[in-house]
Order: sequence, then C-alpha cells, then structure tokens
Amino acid sequence: MLVGGSWRSPVAARPRGGGGRAEVRSGAAYLAPVTHWFTYPNIDPIAFRLGPVAVHWYGLSYLFGFICVFLWMNRPAGRRRLGLTTDEIQDFLVYALVGVLIGGRVGFVIADVITQHNLSDYLAHPLNFIAVWQGGMAFHGALIGVMLFSVLYLRKHPRLRFSVLFDEVVVLLPIGIGLTRVVNFINDELVGRVCDPDQPYCIAFPNYTGYRYPSQIFEGILDILVLPIVLLVYRRRPADGVVAWTWFTLYGITRSIAEIWREPGFTVFGLSGGQLAAIPQIFVGLGLLIWSIRRGKHAAAR
Repeated sequence: MLVGGSWRSPVAARPRGGGGRAEVRSGAAYLAPVTHWFTYPNIDPIAFRLGPVAVHWYGLSYLFGFICVFLWMNRPAGRRRLGLTTDEIQDFLVYALVGVLIGGRVGFVIADVITQHNLSDYLAHPLNFIAVWQGGMAFHGALIGVMLFSVLYLRKHPRLRFSVLFDEVVVLLPIGIGLTRVVNFINDELVGRVCDPDQPYCIAFPNYTGYRYPSQIFEGILDILVLPIVLLVYRRRPADGVVAWTWFTLYGITRSIAEIWREPGFTVFGLSGGQLAAIPQIFVGLGLLIWSIRRGKHAAAR
C-alpha cells in the first residue's frame, strides 16, 4: 500500500506477551514502513560530447567489450594459438563489429515487429530498419551475426578452426556483456517485471509504472559470475571448442534465469522471448561441448 509517498507493508498479527497467552493488536494487520535500498540514479545516457557528436555510454560499453576481446586475443599466447598477427586480429574485430551491428539490428527489428505489430511503420520509414543510433540491438541476433561473419573471416585463414577462434573470443566476453547490462540500467531500458513494492531492492524507474526488479543489474551480475568459470576452464587447456561452448551454454543458463525478473516483450507457453532463444541455446551448447570433448583436438600450446 502506498501511504504518503512511501510504501507500508501489511504485517499479519502475531502472538505477544508471556505465559503462553496470545495478545493480538487490534485489527487484522498493522502497517510497517518499508525503506527501499536504492533510488534510480538518473545518469545521463550521454557520457560526453565531442563538439556536435554525442558519445553514449551504450557505445562505450561496446567499445570496452571489443577492447577486452582484442587484448586477450592479442596476447602472445593468444597469437601463437590462433596463428594470427596483431593486424589480422584487428581485421577479425572489424568482421565481428559488422556481424554485431547487422545481426543485432535484424534481431531487434524482428522482435519489435512481433511485439509491437508495427511492420507498416518500418515499411513506411525504411531508414528505421538500420537506425541503430536510435537504440535497439538484440543479443542473440548479434551473437548469430558474429558467428556468421567469423565463418566469412575464416575463409581468409583456412588453417584456423572456428572452435579455436571462438575459444579465444569468449573468455573476456562476460565483462563486455555485463557492462552493457549496467548501461541498459542507465538508459532506463529492458526493465524488470513489476514486483512487490515491499521488497527493499525494488526500484521505481522514471518511465515505468510501479516498483520493478532491477533485472538489468541482476543479469549483469550473472554475466560476471560466468567469467571465473570460463577462465578456470581455459586454464585447464581443454580440447578445442570446450571453452567456447562452455560459455555458450552458461550464457543460455544465466539468460534463462535473468528472464524470470525481466519484463518480457512477449510470451509463448509461459516462456519469454528471451527464454525461447536461451533454453535451446543450452541444449545446443551442451551437445557441442560433449562433441568437442570427445573429439579431443588441440591447437598449439597456450
């Protein structure tokens, strides 16, 4: 119940007093104040400006993620295992960036049309199909885009296998993904479901009604928790592909869990759109993980 701008929680009457006798406060319940731990920080989505150009936190999170991937791949052990020079690794990241932009945007437009039924709007304004500057990227679309463009890149390097390449790509990927979820929180987007306002960790977002789960932060924490697991697997020097498909499987698990708190764009048989993509990802990842272990191929020493 909202009383005077703050939430007060109904608490059931309980026994009081001694000697085994129960006293009950008058009335069925009394109101206890609830103090929320956090208030929405209202951080400007624009990090800074360079003249007329506005640099957004969202773009910086992507840039930081790409830098992390580059630094990991470009370390001496990474270059030896991949058989690539620094320039060739930079070339791969260009392919990956194009895959992220095309795949992420296509995935977003498909989901947007399904949930908003606004195909006519896109057809009337075709520029909106590619308007990434207005926001709107789908993670699973970006993932598929990167994988497809990686296959194109591998045609230039026939000695390099997909499994080896992606083993190196995914190790620090949880940092970039986790940071992007924090930026989703800053941008007041991808908010959580309406939650019981009596929960002290619920937050009132500026552009949404009611108190909601900070699902972006929950998901970011889950993403970061994957990092030490992937690093541990990598240090054990498993067969090629094991690291990649371990991360792939774990992301499916963490995303499926995070969707419990996230406001769904649409649901099918009780599953959100994110879960419809993430749950099959778990089974695909497990299958390929087992296949990689049984295959047992190893590239150059790390």
